[in-house]
Amino acid sequence: MSTASPSPELFLPAGRAAGGDYDVEVTPESAGWGYSSLRVVSLDRAGSHELETGEEEMILLPLSGACSVEVDGAHLDLDGRPGVFAGPTDFAYLPVGHVARIHSHDGGRFALCGARTSTVLPLRYGPAAQVPVELRGAGQSSRQVRNFGIPGALEAGALIACEVITPGGNWSSYPAHKHDETTETESELEEIYYFEIAAGPHGEPGLGFMRTSSSPGHRIDILEEVHDRDTVLVPYGWHGPCVAAPGYDMYYLNIMAGPGAERAWKISDHPDQTWVRGTWDDQPVDPRLTGTEKG
Repeated sequence: MSTASPSPELFLPAGRAAGGDYDVEVTPESAGWGYSSLRVVSLDRAGSHELETGEEEMILLPLSGACSVEVDGAHLDLDGRPGVFAGPTDFAYLPVGHVARIHSHDGGRFALCGARTSTVLPLRYGPAAQVPVELRGAGQSSRQVRNFGIPGALEAGALIACEVITPGGNWSSYPAHKHDETTETESELEEIYYFEIAAGPHGEPGLGFMRTSSSPGHRIDILEEVHDRDTVLVPYGWHGPCVAAPGYDMYYLNIMAGPGAERAWKISDHPDQTWVRGTWDDQPVDPRLTGTEKG
């Protein structure tokens, strides 16, 4: 990976990353890296969208609304959800080298999480009821992680993806961590953070913050106020925390992929912050969250 100073294009406010048919379009070319991608498409009632996956495997993930998808004559129905704070959703894995046709039922927004890979796998359906849900951290570091697209939950060539819910006032992606080199304890992964921030009781726009800082050999310095539908790219560096402002719940979708032969999410904690994990044993998980496991 390059160690040059980052471009301002690593922070993409809502609309900045739009392209063609997409509300958000981050490709390996636009990001200046080799593997990870994200596209978000909005469809009206009974609307449709067609795409070629090309060299990428993708996960079709409803952000809001329901849809169906057709690939080579096979048809899958995704019940979807009202919005990202409503809980996990069902999804579809789309293989490389195919044409997919997405049909909206009543209108909605749909994410296409992607990664370049040479691995060829079949079209698959992932039911919402089988998405592993984890409670991570404790106290004001509590968050809920929906591990729909991680190793062990979904077979894929390179793509790793999950969703995180951070209640207002809490910190997540904390301790700050990195995955920008290949070692026995770390995997080299490019990462996309796509945010949705819940509005206030009268529609007031929400906000939060995200930090990325330099790691050994990689210079980067980002501290951004993030709003609904902003996107942040993490090519390298210590990233975190993501901080949800009090009163405004935060959602983000994480998409990762990299050059390693092993599809794995291995991280190194920031050495100044890793001790914080030891404080969680004596703190309760934030009662605003639900899940199946404290990690």
